[in-house]
Amino acid sequence: MNKKKKRFKDTRVGKFLSKAAPNILNAASDIMPDAGVLKLLGGLISKDKDIAPKDKEEALKLLELDIAEMEQVSKRWSADMASDSWLSKNVRPMMLIFLTTSTWSLILMDSLNIEFGVATEWIDLLKSLLITTYLAYFGSRGIEKYNFLSKNK
Repeated sequence: MNKKKKRFKDTRVGKFLSKAAPNILNAASDIMPDAGVLKLLGGLISKDKDIAPKDKEEALKLLELDIAEMEQVSKRWSADMASDSWLSKNVRPMMLIFLTTSTWSLILMDSLNIEFGVATEWIDLLKSLLITTYLAYFGSRGIEKYNFLSKNK
C-alpha cells in the first residue's frame, strides 16, 4: 500500500472544517472515509446553517477532491488486478500475511518471555503498517461493494 488510509480529520475537507465547522469535524473526525461517508458529510455541510456560504463552497470543493482521490486509488487497484503480473495481483495479500505473521511472532515471543529487544519505534511502525494495511485491504473491499451496489440499483 503506497498511501496510508486517512481518517476524515486528515483529509483536505477535514482540515478545512477544523477551522470552518469544528462541530461537523468533531462528529466525524475518527471515521475512515469512503465515498458514501464523504457524500453523507457533503449533505451535512450543505445543510449546516452555521457555516458561511463561502466556506460551504470551499468545503464542498475539497470534499470532491477527496472523493476523486479515493476513486483514483480504487481504479489503480483495479488496474493491478487486471494485470497479467502475479506480483501486482498478490502484493497486498502478501503484505497482509507478512505483517500479521510479524505481529503474531512478536506477541508469541513476548508471551513466552523470550528475551528479544525491539525498539518501540519499530513496534509503532509495525502497528501503523498493520492497521493501515487492514483498513486499506478490507475497507477498500467495502467501498468496491458499495460502488457496485450503487451502480446496479
